[in-house]
Amino acid sequence: MATQDEDRFDVLIAGGGVIGLACAWRALQRGLSVCVLERDRAGSGASDVAAGMLAPVGEASWGEEGLIGLNLAAHRLWPEFAAELEAESGVDPGFWQVGALHVALDRDETEELQRRHRLHREHGLDSEWLDAAACRELEPGLAPSVAAGVLAPHEAVADPRSLCAALLAAVAERGGVVDEGSEVASAEFDRGVTVRTSGERELRGGTLLLATGSDAGRTPWLEPAERPPVRPVKGEIVTLRERRRARPEDFAGAGPDRRERVCSRIVVGDRLYIVPRPDGRLLIGATVEELGFDTTVTAGGVHELLREGYRTLPDIAEMELVEVRAGLRPGTPDNSPLIGQGAREGLMIATGHYRNGVLQAPATAAAVAALLVGEEPPFETEPFRPDRHRASMGGDSSRAAAGARGGTR
Repeated sequence: MATQDEDRFDVLIAGGGVIGLACAWRALQRGLSVCVLERDRAGSGASDVAAGMLAPVGEASWGEEGLIGLNLAAHRLWPEFAAELEAESGVDPGFWQVGALHVALDRDETEELQRRHRLHREHGLDSEWLDAAACRELEPGLAPSVAAGVLAPHEAVADPRSLCAALLAAVAERGGVVDEGSEVASAEFDRGVTVRTSGERELRGGTLLLATGSDAGRTPWLEPAERPPVRPVKGEIVTLRERRRARPEDFAGAGPDRRERVCSRIVVGDRLYIVPRPDGRLLIGATVEELGFDTTVTAGGVHELLREGYRTLPDIAEMELVEVRAGLRPGTPDNSPLIGQGAREGLMIATGHYRNGVLQAPATAAAVAALLVGEEPPFETEPFRPDRHRASMGGDSSRAAAGARGGTR
C-alpha cells in the first residue's frame, strides 16, 4: 500500500472521472502515492452520462489508423482489466461482452453500412455482413424495415457508474486519496509542483496529471497557450427500463420477476446506438451539439432519440422512461486523446478521449503509469502527444476541430 504524509504526494491528479481514477489506480500499483482532486463527486462528469460502449469496430473511421490501433489495444486489455479491478475492489465494474449489431433501415443507410463494412475488412476488423433475416434472427425485436446489418461479435460494454465505484474502492484499498469537492485553484511548477486547492489546502507533488475532460481546455491555472485544445461536445442520452411481463402464474404469487429483453446486444443505427444493461435498463444515445458548456436536456433531443429508437426497436414504446441526461464529451481536433507530457515540466495530460473514454481507460492508465516511473508505455503514444496540436493551442479551444463525428460512447 502506498503511503504519504498529509500534503505531499508523488502524483496529484486533477479530475476524478474514469480516466483520472484509472490512472490513480495504476499509479498506486506502481508504488506511487496519489491524491485525486475532484471539484464535484468522483465520476459525476462525462463518466456519469456515458453509455460505456467498448466498440473499436463500430468506432473505426477513415483516416484514423492511429486511433483504430489504440481502440483495439484498449479493447484487448478490458477483460483482464475488469477482472483485476473486481478482484481488488470487490465491486463489479459492469463489464459485459454482448456483441454489437449495426443495422440499416433503408437503401441509403445500407449503402453507408456497406462502406463501413469495407473499411472493417481493409483494417482486418472482425465484422460480418448479414441480410435482414439474419439480423432478425439475432434480434427478433428489430423493425420490419431493417434491410441489412453488420455483426461485430466481440464488442462489449461497461457500466461507467459501476466502473467508477470499483475504481474508487480500488484506489482507497491501496491508500490513495480522493478529495471530492476540491479542485486545483493554482499550480506552481518548480522542481515538482505546488498546488493550492479551492479549499485553501496546499499540496506538493512530483507530477500533476490534468484529467479534467472537457474542462481541460479552459484550465485557469495554465496560460492560454499551455492549455490543451479540448472543447466540450454536448450529448443527450435517454435511459429506459424493461417492465416486468406478467404471466398467469404470477397472479398466484409463484412466478419469478422475469424480463424479456427488447434486445440482447448493442444495436447501432445510422443516428443512434442502443445499449442494454444486465438489470433491464436500456440506454439510447446520443445527440451531438457544439454548444459550449451547456448541459440542458432539450425536448427536441429527447424526441430525436426516442423517435430513432422506436424506428429501430419498436418495443421500446412499452418501456419505462427512467432518466434523461446531457453530458460533455472532451473533443480534440483529430478525435484522438492527448496522453503524455504537458507544456510545463511536472505537468502530464490525459484527456480529450471524446467518445471513447471508457474504452480507452485501461490503455491510457497503463501508459500514464509507465511514464510516471520513467518506463516505456505498453503502446506507441507518439500519435497522442499533447503538443501535436501546438498551433491550435492558446485562446478559445472550443473553436478547434470543426470536423467532429457524431455520437458518444
